[in-house]
Amino acid sequence: MRRQPTRLVPRGVRMADLVTSLGKTPQSPLLANPAVRGARVLIYSHDTFGLGHLRRSRAIANAIVEAWPGASVVIISGSPVIGNFEFGSGVDYIRIPGVTKLPDGDYRSLNLHVELDEAVGLRQALILQTAQAFRPDVFIVDKEPTGFRGEVVPALDYLRAVGCRLVLGIRDVMDEPTLLVPEWERKGAREALARYYDEIWVYGLKDVYQPLEALSLPDAVNGRITYTGYLRREEPPTPSLTKYPKITKQPFILVTTGGGGDGDDLIDWVISAYEADATLEQPALILFGPFIDRDKRRSFVERIAKQPKLDVMSFDNKIERLMKKADAIVAMGGYNTFCEALSFDKRTLIVPRTRPRLEQYIRAVEAERLGLVRMLSDHDEPRTPERMAEALRGLSSQRRPSEVTIPGLLDGLDRVQERLKALLEPTTLFRPAFHQAAE
Repeated sequence: MRRQPTRLVPRGVRMADLVTSLGKTPQSPLLANPAVRGARVLIYSHDTFGLGHLRRSRAIANAIVEAWPGASVVIISGSPVIGNFEFGSGVDYIRIPGVTKLPDGDYRSLNLHVELDEAVGLRQALILQTAQAFRPDVFIVDKEPTGFRGEVVPALDYLRAVGCRLVLGIRDVMDEPTLLVPEWERKGAREALARYYDEIWVYGLKDVYQPLEALSLPDAVNGRITYTGYLRREEPPTPSLTKYPKITKQPFILVTTGGGGDGDDLIDWVISAYEADATLEQPALILFGPFIDRDKRRSFVERIAKQPKLDVMSFDNKIERLMKKADAIVAMGGYNTFCEALSFDKRTLIVPRTRPRLEQYIRAVEAERLGLVRMLSDHDEPRTPERMAEALRGLSSQRRPSEVTIPGLLDGLDRVQERLKALLEPTTLFRPAFHQAAE
């Protein structure tokens, strides 16, 4: 059942009046009365494009309330599809106005007819007001230390002053160092790490990749980094309401592009392989994702309809069930899909996006090096139907991830629970108002 966001402010009460009534120096609720109220965690989900940040934040939120049934978690998100997902008891969300990324790399307001700066100002105000009204014990910021265009900074200042613990959570790979370093310098991210954050959680393993290594961070900041391992995923407890095609009643390959907004090349490449090679035996189910371009979707549907070994679905908010059913997976290699392929022990072919970021390509290279997946890329070789057909045919003889032993590979949620418990210890809640900023 679709859930609606919680109203943090009673009807008829202005948010500004409520914030004023809290007083100038409110205490963290854990400090005020830890025996009465469970811990409160606020999560900022950086989601200007796709589903990755939202799905990662959701997995963490659900793990928190599973470990502490009395806890409350609020996710702040601009995703237009957040209402399509189920959350554990104790988890809710605040939907702020969305922004979207344009093909040229710029951004605009998703739905509102306002300039981007005005949309960001509104988002910033809502984030701060939520922090003031909810008063979390821990604030987990996803990916961007200062948020989209600095929108989280006022909330960071406020929460630091009232004793909230601040955590930055980042995926295993951000981008190639030559792009990441100038980008983070321009955003003041390096200074924000030193000034605000008590801990930095990297949702991966140090032996696989070190996403912040090129930033030359001070020792004090490096000492706050914890590599958690990848975030294990489970099959949803409730059945999917989506009707699966007949193709799923036999061994099939699941082709997924996540949100679908940038997966056209992969879909086209898979379809072209079946069009060019009639000897491909194993059928494939293509999952579009909610953000696929309508015109391209129409063209793909017409081509798929002509191939007896292909079928298509638009979107499944419980993709974990499809992944468990699938014999193998073909995907772009975003963080969440990678975690799911490992969790369900699926033979996986990663076809990474190489523009505008090399994040997926870097992850695929390292995962292939470890023997967890195979990679097919057009980064150095042409994208031909024959190459894809050969790769699809090879999936049946590929090793499963479980055949490779990597300690702590899928311990991410366990480590998150451990670190959160440590942060909530009463002795850790008293500390200086600010860290010393890096020079």
